[in-house]
Amino acid sequence: MREKNYINEINKLRKEKNAVVLAHYYQNSEIQDIADFIGDSFALAKQARNNDAGIIVMAGVKFMAETIKILAPEKKVIIPDPEAGCSLADSCKPEDFKNFIEENSERKIISYINSSVEIKAMSDIICTSSNALEIIESLPENEKIIFAPDRNLGNYIKSKTNRDIKVWNGTCHVHEAFSLEAILKLKKDYPDAKLIVHPECELPVRMIADFIGSTSALLKFTEENKDKIFIVATEPGIFHQMKKINPDKIFIPVPPKDSTCGCNECNFMKLITTEKIYFSLLNEKPEIIIESEILEKARKPILRMMEIASMSGL
Repeated sequence: MREKNYINEINKLRKEKNAVVLAHYYQNSEIQDIADFIGDSFALAKQARNNDAGIIVMAGVKFMAETIKILAPEKKVIIPDPEAGCSLADSCKPEDFKNFIEENSERKIISYINSSVEIKAMSDIICTSSNALEIIESLPENEKIIFAPDRNLGNYIKSKTNRDIKVWNGTCHVHEAFSLEAILKLKKDYPDAKLIVHPECELPVRMIADFIGSTSALLKFTEENKDKIFIVATEPGIFHQMKKINPDKIFIPVPPKDSTCGCNECNFMKLITTEKIYFSLLNEKPEIIIESEILEKARKPILRMMEIASMSGL
């Protein structure tokens, strides 16, 4: 079946089955264009509860589909490819994290949404890259904190708040791999360009950035900033939305270290295709199933995040 036919069939099926397709910004452009809603992790988490669909197809990675199921347990949540994992989530194994908590007792546990349901269930509050700073600052100044699993985001927040934070040593394979040497060359080649980076990037990259922000914050910055050229250190799937909003601006991807390719893609995100979305919607599987006890434990810290975010006006 051709791409166009898959899209036509997806459109028919979601009407027949009262289904919606949610897509992360890092998906391929054709998937973003057929999605009912596009967003970063925080926006997708909120959208999970704010629709009347009986079936949700998550065009993203597994922890995103799990988060949607946690927030909307009454709905059937489908992920088109169950192998669409996350290197960051995988860098924090539940048993290892349990030991880490025991070794650092009496600390408030703040976990990034890019984590498994088991890690969420051990946490006090979940955060995203768009609200991590506000979540930390909502706690008493003398509160001792564990932050997991991303060491770069954790250390970025630690530097911004000067709080007592023990950071788990996990990373995202995409944001960890950007080449500083390539960035410096791009800045030399494009002296008028603004360098914008995700806080999951390494410290040397963040230190020379003109702006640091979540995926949605990077998108908003390119829309509101008057500059015309941007060097972008995050997954290049976001370029599709950047170009749609800013057709007259130029967006330059940063290549990974030790590579001649022009950009640094998330191979897990790219496992999702329109063909897989079609078959997952047709067969209503693979379905995300979470045992009720762990689901309820994981739900509490996510709702706490949303409560704090709501009070902060996020």
